Parts: sequence; C-alpha cells; structure tokens
Amino acid sequence: MSRPPDEVNLPPDAAPPSAEALEAGRLLFARPWRFVMGAPSLKFLPPLEGPEIAFAGRSNVGKSSLINGLVGQKDLARTSNTPGRTQELNFFRPEDTEADLTLVDMPGYGYAAAPKDRVDAWTRFVFGYLRGRQTLKRVYLLIDSRHGLKENDGEVLSMLDRAAVSYQIVLTKADKPKKGGLEAVVAATAAAVARRPAAYPGIIATSSETGLGLDLLRAAIATTATE
Repeated sequence: MSRPPDEVNLPPDAAPPSAEALEAGRLLFARPWRFVMGAPSLKFLPPLEGPEIAFAGRSNVGKSSLINGLVGQKDLARTSNTPGRTQELNFFRPEDTEADLTLVDMPGYGYAAAPKDRVDAWTRFVFGYLRGRQTLKRVYLLIDSRHGLKENDGEVLSMLDRAAVSYQIVLTKADKPKKGGLEAVVAATAAAVARRPAAYPGIIATSSETGLGLDLLRAAIATTATE
C-alpha cells in the first residue's frame, strides 16, 4: 500500500523536524514580508546582510506560488503563466527588521524558446551569484513532481556542485501525481542526487494549493538560517 503524501516528504531514515523547529518556522513566516528589489545583473545585487535562502527551478515550476504559500501572502512574488518571464534575482525580507533572513527568487531556466545567448547570460549571472554570495546558506531546487528531474535540472545540479553551494530538492505540485506516483518520484529523485557533493539529504514534497509540506519547508529554512 502506498504511503500518504505527508509521509513521503522525508526519507525513511530521516527524523521529522522537532516541534521547536516547526514552531520556529511558523513564527518566521507568520510576519509580513516585503519585496526589497530585483537585480538584473551582478552589479545591482544588494549589500550582504544576514543569511539568504534562494529558490531555483525550471520556468513555471511554481517558485513564486511556493514563496507566496510560505509567507501566506497571495501577491508577494509575482506569478505568471508565461515561461521565462522572471529575469531578475528578486529579494524579499520580513517587515520586521529583527528577522534576519532574505528569500531570493531566482530566474527560471529551461524555457525551450530561449536563444543560446540568453541561456549563456543566465548561466553567467546565476553562477556568479552562487559562487560569490557569501551569505547564501542554501538553495532549494524546485522540481515538478509530475515530471521529476529533467536534463537541464541535472545541469543546474552540476552548477551548484561546482559552486559548492548546499542545496536541497523540493518537489512542487505534489497534489497532482496519481496514487503512488509521488512516492516513486521522491525515490527516483533521492537516488539521483545521493552521490552529489553539495546535495543536502531529504526530499520535501509540497503543494502551494493544498499546503502540503509547507510546514516542513518552513522548519527547514528556519533551521538552515540559524546554522
């Protein structure tokens, strides 16, 4: 019998987050958040200020929807049905300046119609940010749970490994696969990243529509930000 979705967010041998971690995550994201700025190139990056957590993923994987779900604000991050629309690094911080954390929405990749020079520019921009951002604590790489890892996801994993940036896989739209499908994608994805040097263990399955896994992701971010 397949396990229910809330039991496939973590590998079988991983301990679930503690009640303290879950509460820390809830409190962190319960406060209002604001858009700080968008950076179209490295020279426009904001000053280094406390820990940063970044979200990466293919175009239309659901990054903006996930960020909005985490903070409980419908329109904090702009969503679009047009692939490749987000071309900047977008920075978000809590209204409460005592909350020392920045969320970064990275430009989506994998848009098939993008010309090669645009893809190359994206690669230089993002790799420059990853390699040089000393306050970047972790990248959460979003993968559509209906499709699993694609070829260009593997390319981004290799980029993160080269940059020596810790990353963890987050499955989006986890309410969409048919019965048993989510568990299979979790297993296949975990196996694919098991030997990668910068991969953080554990797969978090989420749905911005149903709220599945958002508490686990909030707890993971709160813990990572204070490590």
